[in-house]
Amino acid sequence: MNFPLDIVILAAGKGTRMVSDLPKVLHKLAGRPLLQHVIDSAHALGARKIAVVYGHGGEIVPQRIADPAIAWVKQEPQLGTGHAVQQAAPHLPDDGLTLVLYGDVPLISLTTLQGLVAAANNHAAALLTVDLPDPSGYGRIQRDAAGHICAIVEHKDATEEQRAINEVNTGVMVLPSARLKGWLAQLSNNNAQGEYYLTDVIAMAVADGVPVHARQSRHHWEVLGINSPTQLAHLERLHQHEEAMALLEKGVRLADPKRFDVRGTLTCGRDVEIDIDCIFEGQVTLGDNVSIGAHSILRDVTVANGTQIAPFSLIEKAEVGADCRIGPFARIRPGTVLAADAHIGNFVEIKNSQVGTGSKINHLSYVGDATVGAKVNVGAGTITCNYDGANKYRTVIGDGAFIGSDTQLVAPVTVGENATIGAGSTITKDTPAGGLTLSRAKQLTLPGWKRPVKR
Repeated sequence: MNFPLDIVILAAGKGTRMVSDLPKVLHKLAGRPLLQHVIDSAHALGARKIAVVYGHGGEIVPQRIADPAIAWVKQEPQLGTGHAVQQAAPHLPDDGLTLVLYGDVPLISLTTLQGLVAAANNHAAALLTVDLPDPSGYGRIQRDAAGHICAIVEHKDATEEQRAINEVNTGVMVLPSARLKGWLAQLSNNNAQGEYYLTDVIAMAVADGVPVHARQSRHHWEVLGINSPTQLAHLERLHQHEEAMALLEKGVRLADPKRFDVRGTLTCGRDVEIDIDCIFEGQVTLGDNVSIGAHSILRDVTVANGTQIAPFSLIEKAEVGADCRIGPFARIRPGTVLAADAHIGNFVEIKNSQVGTGSKINHLSYVGDATVGAKVNVGAGTITCNYDGANKYRTVIGDGAFIGSDTQLVAPVTVGENATIGAGSTITKDTPAGGLTLSRAKQLTLPGWKRPVKR
């Protein structure tokens, strides 16, 4: 039988060891706040209600995490994990299960959480544990002679014998909500830290005859929390390693899995090659036979089959067609759509423009707010002058046009199909199809002129 699932995420910690004014749960891993990772998992589990308990950092936490589905609960003062869940209890209907997660534990897999939830019901709780070679600082799992969980003892309150136990509490647990509320009301702060421990409800459950089932994560790092920049960097590399291994299993060729970052979702076709130190942010899709050169950054981009992106290219919020050639040192800005076989070369910037099939913009040019037709050749140093200081205007270049080097196209302006623009021209009026248009000052040579020399 499936029971409704409600989730409480504890995110009130100050994070003193982060040495930062930013609340700990807002520090980023893989491009997203730690708390966002946990919220995403909560949504993926199909939670009926999600309550996030926040405290340190004040309103900045709910302001940064814009999610209308979340019930924000402020814990002030912070008197422990049990006290935090007490604050969220009014948001938990009695007919379901409550899963407790932590805003600074971002990497628990969906598979692990699903297995944990499946082990609980209205008459049984489930606890996520892990075996650590060095369990210092963690609450130890107490089991009876039959091997059943009977309590959790916090490290500071544990005896030497208890501290020798390697199975520890992760803090992640699922409990029947109605029973949880009763146990929360019985919590005491009579302990070494003077706090209300959520872990004490486990002993209460056992005393009330409610069995507590243990489940373990597949990897120990899934349940690691983040309390310092060092730990954050460590988990970042662990996460990126998992991303890299998953892509390698699917046939993607990574030049070096240790120098690779996904800060979002990367979907790859067959025979994709990715060189070192590339970064993929947001939603990125690469088609078959795509090659990404070293040190490139792609952000919210779709790249069609056969395209090659040379090193040091930045592409964001753009659509790239099949068999294009981009870079090196190219910048493709938001709103750009490149048709098949377009060539965008070194030190070229394209912004909010459509570039037609087979067109080439290969050297040192800026094309912004433009519609470029098919098989257009844009010479080196060409600029679409799209901004007058207050408003932006559009440039239209017809199919087959040839734009000479060092041309300025002052928008709004249209270049006709198969037109040729002479090098060094400043074009302020529409040019006819098929003709040659140029604007140049008369070339002069001054006889007898001598170059100045130093005195």
